[in-house]
Parts: sequence; C-alpha cells; structure tokens
Amino acid sequence: MDKDNEKKISHKDDPRFCIGSSDHDPDYPIIKVLKRIIRYAVVVLAITMTFVIIWGVGDVIWVLVNRLQEPPFMLLSISDILATFGAFIAVLIAIEIFVNITLYLDGKIIHVKLVLATALMAIARKVIIFDYDKLGPEYVWATAAVILALCVGYWLVDE
Repeated sequence: MDKDNEKKISHKDDPRFCIGSSDHDPDYPIIKVLKRIIRYAVVVLAITMTFVIIWGVGDVIWVLVNRLQEPPFMLLSISDILATFGAFIAVLIAIEIFVNITLYLDGKIIHVKLVLATALMAIARKVIIFDYDKLGPEYVWATAAVILALCVGYWLVDE
C-alpha cells in the first residue's frame, strides 16, 4: 500500500482494528485460537442475553398482572407504575446490550453513539426509580452530572 492510500484509510475503516476480523490476524497461531475462543464466548453471551430479555418480558407481564389483581382491583398506584416502568426500561437496556453484542460478532467496531444511548437509557431508568425521600442531594447532583456528561458526549459523537 503506498503512502497516499494509507493516509485515506482511517482506523475505523481498517479491518486490523476490528476484533472479529480474521483477515489481518498476526502470524501467531495462538492469537487466532484465542480470537476464536472469544467469538464463541460472545455467542454464548448473545444467547444468554436473549434468555434474559425473554425472562424480563415475562417478569414485566407477571408483575403487572399481579399488581392489577390486588385491591383496589385494576388500579395501579404511582409506585406500581414506577416499578413497571423500571422493569420495562431494564428490558429495553438488555435489548440495547444485545445489539451491541451482535455488532461485536459482526466484526464491526462498537458504535460509541449506541453505547452512549444505552448508558443514557440506564441512567434514565435509575432516575425513574429514585426514591427521593431516601437520597441525599449530592447523589441527585452527581446523577445530573453523569446525565449531562453523557448528553454532551452523545451530542459530540453525533456532530
């Protein structure tokens, strides 16, 4: 490859920087074996995450049905609604993690934007289930700082 073409390829397009790439493995056979083991481990993680997602959906339905059957019948309290929202968002976070795993398996670089979006969903879940009577103001301010940092990071990546 000549120097003109070398400058045009960024690191994100260079397959040597992709974990799943086998076209540009070093000449060390042990590295190829280790990468194959890691790929199998990632497949096991993807399968496990699928079970977690299915289990989470079942849990959301179970909790909702049980809470609706308690007196007062077919009415949810605010804490019941927040608990349901928390469980629902946990399933959505698991789905986002599954997407990250499948991108990893495709041999593509994990997109920072997707990881930041997943982190924003996770922190949003945390905020939804906050018990403000038991939390100190420093915890709330620290959470706000994390949210601000994630939002700025997401905005910068999006630009």
